[in-house]
This record gives sequence, C-alpha cells and structure tokens, in this order.
Amino acid sequence: MDGSFMMASWFGVAFGGRTEAGSLKGRWMESLAEDLATLERRPFSERLVAALRAIGEERDVPEGVIFLRSGDPSDEFVHVLEGGFQLWDEVREAALSPHTLGPGQFVGEVAFLTGGGSLYTLRSLAASKVIAVPREPMLRLMAAEPEMSDIIVSVFAARRRAMLEHWASAITVVGPADDRAVREVVAFCSRNKLPVRLLEPGTAEAGELAKDCGFQGDGPKVIFGAGEVLEATPLALAERIGVAYTPTDTAFDVVIVGGGPAGVSAAVYAGAEGLRALVVEDLAVGGQAGTSSRIENYMGFPTGISGADLCFRGEVQAMKFGTRFAIPHRVAAIEPEDGAWRLTLDTGAVVRARSVIVATGVEYRRLPLARLEEFEGVGIYYAATDVEARYCGQSAVAVIGGGNSAGQAAMFLSRTARHVHVLVREESLAEMMSSYLVERLEKAANVTVHFGAEVVGLEGEASLQAIRLRGPQGERVLETPAVFVMVGAAPNTGWLAGRVAVDAEGFVLTGAEAGEAALARGRYATTCPGIYAVGDVRAGSVKRVASAVGEGAVVISEVWRHLNG
Repeated sequence: MDGSFMMASWFGVAFGGRTEAGSLKGRWMESLAEDLATLERRPFSERLVAALRAIGEERDVPEGVIFLRSGDPSDEFVHVLEGGFQLWDEVREAALSPHTLGPGQFVGEVAFLTGGGSLYTLRSLAASKVIAVPREPMLRLMAAEPEMSDIIVSVFAARRRAMLEHWASAITVVGPADDRAVREVVAFCSRNKLPVRLLEPGTAEAGELAKDCGFQGDGPKVIFGAGEVLEATPLALAERIGVAYTPTDTAFDVVIVGGGPAGVSAAVYAGAEGLRALVVEDLAVGGQAGTSSRIENYMGFPTGISGADLCFRGEVQAMKFGTRFAIPHRVAAIEPEDGAWRLTLDTGAVVRARSVIVATGVEYRRLPLARLEEFEGVGIYYAATDVEARYCGQSAVAVIGGGNSAGQAAMFLSRTARHVHVLVREESLAEMMSSYLVERLEKAANVTVHFGAEVVGLEGEASLQAIRLRGPQGERVLETPAVFVMVGAAPNTGWLAGRVAVDAEGFVLTGAEAGEAALARGRYATTCPGIYAVGDVRAGSVKRVASAVGEGAVVISEVWRHLNG
C-alpha cells in the first residue's frame, strides 16, 4: 500500500497490501500500537493540507542532503509535497532501507509529541518540497482537527512500534550484558519504548563501531546517532534525546509526581482541560504497573495488555493534549513559594507548580539480606519484563511473593525460563492471589510453588549465581541467575517531608480521612491545600489499575476547582 503517511517502508514492511492477522510480525507488541503494515490509507484531505499551509511555510530541499539528523529537536511537523527521503546511516554512509518516504507522507514519530530529539536520520533522495509547521501551532491545529490528530497520533505510535520491532535506532549500547550500567540503560530504553541495540564487546560489529567512533574498549559506551559517545547512564541519554526536564520560567498549573496509571490518567485529563501539566517520573512511564507483563482484568482488553503498553498509550494521548513528561527524575523536595509550590528535582533543577498531584505509588520492599545491594540489577530484580527475561535464558529462576504481581511474573517468565520457582512464606495463595492465576500456576508444568519458603542467603561473584532457601525440609541451595522480589509494598512519600498527613504505614490521607477541611476541597485533597493524592500511594485506595486510572481522571476536576475557585 502507498498510503499517504505510511513509513512502514522504513523497515522493509511490505506495501503490497494488508497482512493477514495470523502472519503479522511482532504479535507480542499488538497491544502497543497498530501495525504499520495493516493501517489503511488515510491521506490528509485538501482542507487539512490547506490548514497546514496557513500556519507553516513551504521549503525547498536540495537533493542528497541530510534533512533531519538523529538528536535534532523534533520541533517541526513536516509534510512532503514533492520529492522523497530515506533513512540514512551517517556512520556507514548508506541507506538503512531501500524504501522511501514520498509525496503525501509526513515526517516524524512519537518524539514530535514530546518535543524530544529525533531517533533517526533522513536524507533527501531528490530535490524536494515540504510544508514545515512549528510544533506549538501544529499541536493547536491537531487539537482543533480531530481527524488530523487521529491520523498523526496513530501513525506516530505505529512508527515507534515498528522501530522497536525492527531495532531501527540511533541508540547503541556497547558493553557486556551482565554489566550493571549496561542493564540500567537498556532497561531505561525498553521501558520508555526507545529502540536500542546491545552489542557485546569483542564482536566484529562492536569493533567496527569503535573504530568509526574513535572510542576505546574499556567500560560500557552509549553511541548515539552519527557516532556521538555518551556516558552510559539513563540520565545522560535522556538529556541527549530531550526527554529529561529542562528548567524553564514557566509555572505549571499542575505537576504530577509519578507516571503510573494514576499519574498518566491525570496527565491525559489535565491536558484535555487545557491545564499546563508536567509529569515527573523516576524511571519510565508505567510505574509499578509497568512491570506487569500482562494485565487481564482491565476492561476493554479481553486478551490482556502489559502495564507498560497501557501506560504508553496514555502517555501518547496526554502528549497529544500538550502534557509534558520529565524522565528520569525524582522530586527531592517540595516547598511553598508565593502561594504555589517549588519542587526541587534530584538534579537540582527547580519546577514551579500551582498545584501538585502525588501519584508516586508504592515500591516493593527490599529483603533484609546480606549482599542484596551488590546483586541488584545483576541477579536481583523488582520487575519481570522482556528486559529481565532476556537475562534468564533457559535457566531456573525464582519469584518471591504470593500476590498477583508475583503470579503474573511467574507465568510470564515460564515462557522462556527452564523452570520457575515461586517462593511463598505462607501456606496458601488463596488469600493473596486471584484464582485464575492460582489455577494457571498449578497447571504450568515448569512452575513449582514452594510454601513456607524463605530466602536466607545470596551467592555469586560479579552476578548472582545461587540462593540459599529455608523451608519445611530445612535449608538447601537453588542455583539461579535471577530472583524476582515482589513482597509487600511501601509508599513513596519520603520526599513530602511531613508536608501532608499520612497513616501509620506512610500512605497519604485524603478526603474524609484527612479531615473536614480536606474533604471540603475534594475526595483526593490532602491536609495541605493545593496538594492531592491518587492511586496506590493514597490511604484506603483499591490497589488495582482500573481504580488508579479512575482516580487520576477524577482528581483533575478537584484541581480545576482549586485553580479557578
């Protein structure tokens, strides 16, 4: 198909027609976005092209020039009128695909919505003519033209999916797979839906890249775009591609601290109501739910959806309405300032907000074990996603916990691990885990549930190699390279420093539980005017994704009243 906006050709996806459902590539990503190969042709109407002309400018592009370079800010929407472009590898000076982007199509992917940097390089094939529209006017046009917005957002999300499926990326990590820094960068990319390649040192391709980019082989390296070498940290990469927070003089109407289901839902509704909103997230949009490989009880997804995919959809939706995201950042402190709030991030950057929504959720408790910190990230994990699963191979792995998250992790890991050992201190799963998960664990041939089991020791050198278990039959050693810890949860409220009232376990009190004054301000209002709490971090909340999404939606009406009362 030669649809007006299709860029499936970037990655060699056929244009010859629809692909039958049974033969689609990347079925594991079906819930993330549409497949470019199956999108119908939906060109912009003449009216919409005229609207682009009214707010943009026509430009001529000479043949054979770099039109867009990886890392360049995605600050323009570009519609192609004449000529054509192709994906280009500047290091090797060669096309990444034989297919092209031509007249009637438009340039870009999700990075345009974030205002971040481009993840690819485009080179002109011939003398071309384009309409270029600045980002802010284009976002306003998209808000005014739902038809145009639907086309653009669908294609942007589908292009990101295609990049992930086909590993077309400007981000390459060179380093051993068992290196903690390497794993942190790869995990950051994976959970933020950023396509990334991992090359082992010593391989021919890694050697060729080192020669082209001029770096030595000691220590992990992140290569971006045309050979730019970055520090191997999530923050360095985030700053380079423009998803980290850049301080501005703008005071946001609302800052949402936490990018889980509650925070993303609030982000969508805040943007839809025209509020200037910023979401601050310390690792990746999705939060605790983002570590869930498959949610099957969320309405509207009868075959299930991963928490990361669900929240990615919400993130794109929020960005369409103008909400900004700052990743990876933590809020280190919050203080009142001129009737508003001053939030200091872990980098020292300052954000000002007229209101604050606490949506920081909870985090799994750490086990009181010697050498735990030493093995975190290289054997001890608090999430079970594709990132962690790739380190398990055909090994035996252990999941510690008896709740739904542990059950979902065990079933997910059972697809690739040789055997999954579920370690539960109690004598039954009935009170902690949904019945459908209990039944699946019982039926899975390569899953064993150990009741009354407790981990008492960790063994290994550079990475985890085995654990010591204590159970009804005494102590024994289980050889495993990976242990997934999913026991109990503690609220992320330390940064509030007593600014709002919390219960005995640290969960934030809201509404009636916070007192009559708070209840008068709203069900999700805290004891401090202007600060609200939603989702798992809130005392008395139902710890379910659907509930968190609902709270995030409703709280914006209370924030609106506060800002306009």
